[in-house]
Amino acid sequence: MFTGLVREVGRVLAADRGGEGIRLTVEAPATARNAAVGDSVALDGVCLTVVAVDGDSLAFDAVPETLARTNLGILEAGAAINIEPALRAGEPLGGHIVQGHVDGLAHVRTVEAEGEGVRAFFDAPRELLRYLVEKGSVAVQGVSLTVAAVDAAGFAVALVPHTLEVTTLGRLRAGDAVNVEVDVLAKYVEKLLAR
Repeated sequence: MFTGLVREVGRVLAADRGGEGIRLTVEAPATARNAAVGDSVALDGVCLTVVAVDGDSLAFDAVPETLARTNLGILEAGAAINIEPALRAGEPLGGHIVQGHVDGLAHVRTVEAEGEGVRAFFDAPRELLRYLVEKGSVAVQGVSLTVAAVDAAGFAVALVPHTLEVTTLGRLRAGDAVNVEVDVLAKYVEKLLAR
């Protein structure tokens, strides 16, 4: 489980494609310091298992299912990436409950300055939009955010300066594909009501 509070921005050292999957090697000094093989770490909101630790770098394998639902398949060496180690017992839950199970991709529609921050609007598939409500929670690239608005084709979030500074969201551009995880509570409510 994660909180959607990014602990560091790492850098992709290698994206080795073999067969149908990818081995990602990521420079993440703060995370690597306390990581072990088998640990769960979220990369841009995608929960992956550490398969190797080497100094300041960690390696992860992304399988076809992961690549089909996320943007990890387009990563190249040098790309910046949001990193959050799994929540440990006793740590504060400062964001919202994030599983690291990305529901799908959205695409940046617009990024506009708004006061000291930024308002980013994303076009999202209908199957994701049904779980999004104004003032509800959403994770974009692994970052816990509050939905500022919803329309027929997408949703907006307001990004404060701190978020822009300590995550990769300050680099968003129109057209970018982003990982989205909707609030798991909304999915459970829908299932219960369907009964």
